[in-house]
Amino acid sequence: MWNKYVCVVFAVLMLSEPLVFNAAAIWPFTKQHGTKVAVVVEPKEVAPVVQQTTVVMEAGTESPDLPNEIVFCGKKIDLRRYDMRERYDKELLSMLFTHSSTLLLIKRANRYFPIIEPILKKYGVPDDIKYLACIESHLDAKATSSAGAVGMWQFMPETGRQYGLQIDGDVDERYNVEKSTEAACKYLNYAYSLYGDWATAAASYNTGYARVTKELARQRVNNGLDLWLVDETMRYVFRILTCKDFMEDPQKYHFYLKREHLYPPMVTKDTLISGRVDNWVDVADSLHIMYYDLKAFNTWIRNDSLPNKEGKTYKITYPDPSKKQYDPSNTPVHQKNWVIKEK
Repeated sequence: MWNKYVCVVFAVLMLSEPLVFNAAAIWPFTKQHGTKVAVVVEPKEVAPVVQQTTVVMEAGTESPDLPNEIVFCGKKIDLRRYDMRERYDKELLSMLFTHSSTLLLIKRANRYFPIIEPILKKYGVPDDIKYLACIESHLDAKATSSAGAVGMWQFMPETGRQYGLQIDGDVDERYNVEKSTEAACKYLNYAYSLYGDWATAAASYNTGYARVTKELARQRVNNGLDLWLVDETMRYVFRILTCKDFMEDPQKYHFYLKREHLYPPMVTKDTLISGRVDNWVDVADSLHIMYYDLKAFNTWIRNDSLPNKEGKTYKITYPDPSKKQYDPSNTPVHQKNWVIKEK
């Protein structure tokens, strides 16, 4: 209580004009209720107080800086236009703040990019197209959608068959990483032949050739990024662009992983199956592996048996039993920017 009264008196003394106040209102212990007291304060020169402010940045959530352009499949995309910038910003924020999925994506990329990249190169598809698989499935070979799309490249049944994949009750090659990557290359090469632009070809991967071709003509534009489409498709290519931006340098966005956090490429063996399979468990036993390993590395197997009436030859991949244990200190790093520097 005393401090409050001192503050009032101090405030009065700082004034340069006479002040009249009610003493009884200020001093509750006075006996002169209602007595007016005049206090005269002589004006004084008061030295100015210089205040120094130190701003301390606390750890917390920050909005990332955005680039003015990004290169995708060898072509510069200008991000300065209002809609381009804001659409890019939205997808980058979405990627950065779904931490568990984003971290898993980097870990899986260390295993699957070495498989995907040579196939893209073989078919003449730009390396950046691998980020399409990232946003389609988060590089989960077992991914399925409510619409019926399956696998790392999320093919619908009809489209998968159109590009050479076997899809039936016994075999579904949409789950096969190598074969589905080849099918995606065939689709995207054809799309590029239609539009001459990889970003537009990527947009067609989401919504189909027919829709993109029709809307380019109707809206009188030449680039898929300029189209007004359903929200999912308008977001689609920007998700690919921000994925590329992020995965080329996760540390720029404060994602830090060590070598031992990454999923290493697995050392595998292959065997060929050309005849009928009555029970896949028997095949696993003959290879001296667990049935779990057979299924985990061959998710395209969709039944307990394989009639194989056409006599096709199927490649079975399984982990080398002597190489199944993690050796974190020796995990190969596919891209050095994914991990912090070792001391």
